[in-house]
Amino acid sequence: MNIIDLIHQKDSTAFSFEVLPPLKGTGIGGLLRTIDRLAEFAPAYINITTHRSEYVYTDLGDGLMQRSRLRRRPGTVAVAAAIQNAYHIPVVPHILCSGFTREETEYVLLDLQFLGIENLLVLRGDKAKEDAKFTPTPDGYSHTTELQEQINAFNEGRFVDGSPIKVPGKPFHYGVACYPEKHEEALNLETDFQWFKRKVELGAEYGVTQLFYDNQAYLRLVERARAEGVNVPIIPGIKPLTKLSQLTMVPKTFHCDFPEPLAKELLKCQTDEAVKAVGIEWAVEQCRELMAHGVPSIHFYTVSAVDSIAEIARRIY
Repeated sequence: MNIIDLIHQKDSTAFSFEVLPPLKGTGIGGLLRTIDRLAEFAPAYINITTHRSEYVYTDLGDGLMQRSRLRRRPGTVAVAAAIQNAYHIPVVPHILCSGFTREETEYVLLDLQFLGIENLLVLRGDKAKEDAKFTPTPDGYSHTTELQEQINAFNEGRFVDGSPIKVPGKPFHYGVACYPEKHEEALNLETDFQWFKRKVELGAEYGVTQLFYDNQAYLRLVERARAEGVNVPIIPGIKPLTKLSQLTMVPKTFHCDFPEPLAKELLKCQTDEAVKAVGIEWAVEQCRELMAHGVPSIHFYTVSAVDSIAEIARRIY
């Protein structure tokens, strides 16, 4: 069942969350404990992130360094299948431009189709850590829209080289990212919105926002979308603050602002526990206001925030 149907079949605002594949060699136990903790809130679906490989350097001595590529969080397809089989909860693996060739993407699509996984979140992905700006992988893509075109062709029964798929499988449904406070590389909100609009024109069935703390930014995005005839669901992405270090890291990394009332409360915090308490209270009120505006679903980012999300969910669902 596609994500639109999953969230619309709920009598109230749907609940979903995102998880990361475990670090290479650490096992899947921690991930399963996260899902166990949040499964009681009947998630409509679970997103699984995808991570590109990156360069790592090994000191060989005598001033020599060896450079090699390492994917620290492999296994998105396998993790998606394991979750769906163990919990019978629909999964949404992320599909990226960043770090993947067109052929590698095609193999991922084939694997997911064989596994009966029909929902995707299609993203450009972050730049490589060693790059000053986003650089497409050779024989890869620069923009989400290009990746969408490959998926659309696959759905229509064509491989990336143009040859026909002899036995086409069930087509994929997909969503894309959108940004209440614009993507970091966008020149302004106008150009950022036009990219989102184009992604919807190419077939995106819904948008999921980057995390934000100012509901007015989200509501302005929805209002602009509706005025422009973009009528797909726009699902708010929420991440409760949990640590003092996030007070500087989150605005810098995710390019979002803290509203003044939140900033005043955060400035009083001297410990991680104090930040966590403020983060829970803010997210609860933020979610209640969003629900009052009739959002179809709320999507939670779980990294370092599972306990907080469980408490928030208890209070709003």
